[in-house]
Amino acid sequence: MPVTTIAALACGAAQAQAPAAPAVDPSSPPVILQADQIRGRPDLETVLEGHAEFRRGTVSITADRLVYEQAQDLARATGNVKVTKDGNVFTGTELQVRVSDFEGYFLQPTYFFELTQAGGSAERFDFLGSQRMRATNATYTSCLADGRGSPAWLLSTDRVRLDLDANEGIAEGAVLRFYGVPILAAPVISFPLTDARKSGWLPPSLNIDNKNGLEVQVPYYWNIAPQRDATITPTVITRRGAAADVEFRYLEPQFGGAVDLRLLPYDRLTGGSRHALNLRHDGDGPLAIRHRARIHRVSDDDFWKDFPQRIGSLTPRLLPTDVYAERGYARGFGHWTTYARVQQWQVLQVADLASRIVTPYERSPQLGARWGAPAAGGLELALETEYNRFTLPPGTDNPATRITGSRMHLLGSVSRPFGTPGWSLVPRLALNAAQYDVDQPLADGRTSASRAIPTFSVDTAWVFERDSQWFGRAYRQTLEPRLVYVNTPFRDQSLLPNFDSAPRDFNVDSIYTDNAFSGVDRVSDAQQLTAGVTTRLIDPATGAESMRFGVVQRYLLRDQRLTPDGVPATQRFSDLLLLGSANLTPAWSADASVQYNADTQRTVRSILGARWSPGPFRTLNARYRFTRDLSEQAEFGWQWPIYRARNEGGAGPAGAATCSGSWYSVGRVNYSMRDSRITDSVFGVEYDAGCWIGRVVAERLSTGRSEATTRLMLQLELVGLSRLGSNPLNVLKDNIPGYRLLRDERAAPTDTTRQ
Repeated sequence: MPVTTIAALACGAAQAQAPAAPAVDPSSPPVILQADQIRGRPDLETVLEGHAEFRRGTVSITADRLVYEQAQDLARATGNVKVTKDGNVFTGTELQVRVSDFEGYFLQPTYFFELTQAGGSAERFDFLGSQRMRATNATYTSCLADGRGSPAWLLSTDRVRLDLDANEGIAEGAVLRFYGVPILAAPVISFPLTDARKSGWLPPSLNIDNKNGLEVQVPYYWNIAPQRDATITPTVITRRGAAADVEFRYLEPQFGGAVDLRLLPYDRLTGGSRHALNLRHDGDGPLAIRHRARIHRVSDDDFWKDFPQRIGSLTPRLLPTDVYAERGYARGFGHWTTYARVQQWQVLQVADLASRIVTPYERSPQLGARWGAPAAGGLELALETEYNRFTLPPGTDNPATRITGSRMHLLGSVSRPFGTPGWSLVPRLALNAAQYDVDQPLADGRTSASRAIPTFSVDTAWVFERDSQWFGRAYRQTLEPRLVYVNTPFRDQSLLPNFDSAPRDFNVDSIYTDNAFSGVDRVSDAQQLTAGVTTRLIDPATGAESMRFGVVQRYLLRDQRLTPDGVPATQRFSDLLLLGSANLTPAWSADASVQYNADTQRTVRSILGARWSPGPFRTLNARYRFTRDLSEQAEFGWQWPIYRARNEGGAGPAGAATCSGSWYSVGRVNYSMRDSRITDSVFGVEYDAGCWIGRVVAERLSTGRSEATTRLMLQLELVGLSRLGSNPLNVLKDNIPGYRLLRDERAAPTDTTRQ
């Protein structure tokens, strides 16, 4: 966008002021004069001719002829004038400036800025003081001229006025041309001269998808105050109508957050109004109370399918309203934390019954306290007590079959850790107690019930190390065995409500836990022993892990009656879990995890992955996921050059020299072998011309078994200026492990495009 270009031009012009420091100032650096011939009159003027050079500090002025008039503090340079300051270079035919107040002019200047690797020319620079200046007929680009005598992209302005004190620049008649074709123009543009924020219009953004058609956004940034700002984005959606997005951000000393609101007053496809709200807030209130709020709400069940990029939640069909506050106390014996919470949900359901979501319970409210403290003899004590009122949100499927009510629970433990850096032993006694009061009678007719379940466990682990040689390299090898014993008696919980418990995923972390369920309402009985061992190869010079291999299995000392699938477990040995990872070379990495059933001699679940990254902008990823009788998926992602032309002089594309280009392919494909179809995919190409980058990326997201949203993103990045169009970069970084930007972020200082 022109605003960035002129801001960069302003910074360069401001740097050129440095040579104008008064020569009489004793605090300034000494002046060094050098030329083929030097003559002058003492205290009046000094004349330098032939390779004339004036140097003060980091500033250098060279010219064919340079005159400095001490009486008027005036410097005049003519013929091949060149000014260098901090890597920025200015050249022209004639420079005249009054050094003390920096008033004067520079005729026919050209300039190059080190930071942006770009520059341009002007007909005239007028210096109106140390903080104000004016440029006439100025241009800016990071491209060298092509064979036709013009650069690939060029920004031109009739006049630019710069006021450094006010941090404001005003450009008149700004036009941005791409290969000679005007693509942006504005009669007057106001912009900041530094990284400080300033109100004004931002570059337009374009989005195209199969459900909305073309979406054109023109954001306006409002710098309300140093700690508050807003972005208001009028939007036109060809298939749906006019819309608006509003983002308000605030950052006060005690709190901060943001509010995002999308409004579509009338959707031509649905015949009604639609909206989405996303609020994030964190802060510290009076009495040292910390608070947090997360609110996500949309107008209808189909919003997540029609506008997937507008859902600000990791679970697009399950939107939370979560308000939380806590206060800590460190007085007396131990540390207390009291807290209160209200948690509600908006569930976006679909017509397909097989794809509908089971609505989670809401907590209205949740009140609790936690306490922990060391005790005599090295004991560690912990206690949590909590009250919850569980309700169901409106519109819940089959609410009559689901019990609502309240629960008071207490979780307590006492443990005594032993150990040194090489080993540890932690015996622990825990209690899970709960009291229920329900709104509907239980199966036995009661409306209240209680239970208390103790658990005893011992967790011990060791770490052994030795120096070893593998693959011709020196490593430090570890051997890390771990043994966990758990004993929990059986308590019948079949008649009790289940508000928040769910089966834990069976993996190398959960296998060491003492409960097969998450939450509070279900506690599995157990008398079991879990044994595992891990070995690692560590580079002794860097501490980086080169390889890891582990195996773990659980052994039941008695049958387990309360299980996640409701079937008592009589099999003594659990499935065997194996995991491994390797990073033996900088280019190759691999990882794997396997769940194997020895009785059936079959793999129950596995994840296998590998990545090859032989160099910058070259990465290939492959991953295979398998869950027996449930899913089987293969995923492949990449960033790879498909054609790379060398710039003049042999420079790579980062040289930003001649706008000759390199093509890259980027993408990710997720294929379901069970359904024989591609579920989600991203595919695109990037063209790096050295001074500009073009991106075309298509994204397909499944929103149902037979539904998908396809989005096309187009972006033009003018190196040293800005990015125009829709923004696919977040999509590429989120979907392609190892993806790298073709240009450093600072090369596009005003990336104001939005998803």
